[in-house]
Amino acid sequence: MARRCVVTGKGVQSGNNVSHSLRRTRRRFLPNMQTSTLYSDALQQAVRVRVSTHGLRSIEHMGGLDTWLVATKPDALPTDLRRVKKRVEAARAERAAAEA
Repeated sequence: MARRCVVTGKGVQSGNNVSHSLRRTRRRFLPNMQTSTLYSDALQQAVRVRVSTHGLRSIEHMGGLDTWLVATKPDALPTDLRRVKKRVEAARAERAAAEA
């Protein structure tokens, strides 16, 4: 499983542990990745996403999963979220056609 957030692009960084005597040893800084279940209003179902906590806040700031998916270019999404994006756009178009 990749340690990269699909929303923010955050990944593993490297650096040093520095002791009191200033000896340096290499270490890794891992992003705070969480497997989260986000609800899609257009699909009326839940979608599981592995995303960083900062990415979760970004999705909520944009107005939810559907709004974020529609605003994001397909090239920037992994294949499973591209499928969800197509389904969300189709559901939104179907709902707009039913209202008109």
